Amino acid sequence: MQYEQPTSLPQPDELSAQHSARVGDHIRQRIDAANGQISFAEFMHEALYAPGLGYYNAGSIKFGAGGDFVTAPEVSPLFGRVVARQCAEVLHDIENGEVLEFGAGSGRLAVDMLKAFEHLNALPATYNILEVSPDLKDRQLQRLRSEVPHLIDRVRWLSGLPDDFEGVMVANEVLDALPAERFVRRESAVFQSCVSIDAGQFTWSERPATDRLTAAIIDIESALGTALQDGYTSEISLAAPAWIGDMARSLRHGVVFLFDYGVSQREYYAVDRAEGWLRCHFRHHSHNNPLIYPGIQDISAWVDFSAIAGAAVASGLDIHGYQTQSHFLMGGGIDIEMQGITALPPAQQIELSGQVKTLTLPGEMGENFKCMALGRGEVNTPTAFHFADRTRTL
Repeated sequence: MQYEQPTSLPQPDELSAQHSARVGDHIRQRIDAANGQISFAEFMHEALYAPGLGYYNAGSIKFGAGGDFVTAPEVSPLFGRVVARQCAEVLHDIENGEVLEFGAGSGRLAVDMLKAFEHLNALPATYNILEVSPDLKDRQLQRLRSEVPHLIDRVRWLSGLPDDFEGVMVANEVLDALPAERFVRRESAVFQSCVSIDAGQFTWSERPATDRLTAAIIDIESALGTALQDGYTSEISLAAPAWIGDMARSLRHGVVFLFDYGVSQREYYAVDRAEGWLRCHFRHHSHNNPLIYPGIQDISAWVDFSAIAGAAVASGLDIHGYQTQSHFLMGGGIDIEMQGITALPPAQQIELSGQVKTLTLPGEMGENFKCMALGRGEVNTPTAFHFADRTRTL
């Protein structure tokens, strides 16, 4: 499928355009070296993570009003406070338990959680951040030093997963950013979507899928009980099960909270979703053309939470729950965090109420974003998952 550049997108400024041109040249060199085409997963990896060039490894602002998209922690500190409440429940039962946040973004969630832990008298000895982007690590350090300087000694940045971790792991919008394969079902065969060059521009192409990709699609069709129709195009993250496996090997005792936009496998590969789940974000404009603005726009794919659950069970983890972000927040203590709102000035009441609506309403983040809790060892299911659990739908 070919996508035209959306006419509603803003034009990048001169510096951004120059950076995107450099990223584009880098990817063209990779395509030339690969005899004219690379898989979409390779393209996505280079566009997002190429050292010094990729979207997450360069110096542009990604999060918040001045970036390309807004995450739940950027919407309101209420999100981090509720997550901290649920983490504190787990930490209460694990002696010397730590916290590990994957990909801490702007550092907003880390600040909000540390403040909440302090308020709850539940500060972990160490708040670990596993961050692959040097630029984002620097921004996180600056924010933490500015907003919680008295707690900065508790924060430690990691370059890799620790061994025998005990405590709580938190991954907010991490899985959707893992490079995904794109595929097309052609009658009795599966084809891998690739990226080539035509007249100097990136364009879609196809080649017969690898044995691994074909087997993965056949497994999905077996689980669905039917073959995908001819021409059906979608995504599959072959990296996600490996990521879950690595995380599971690191976790000795504790709980993992996964937050992301996603659905069950049956919803993911529904007949009416024959064009897939790719989404791109540029200056708060959402569209579905990942081949433009390389290095200066975000590229993501919704998460198949059934596949995540399967990988977790295969790795020896327990599934403690799966629910919408709205239900997680409501069951996890957002009502407690809202106590005293009537004592605030009217303007603050209105602002806080607006934040809650954005986080919880179905038309906003409430329904599309999900939370899954995985665990190992003797740990109680966090109380948020006592409310409206959807694990049976996976």
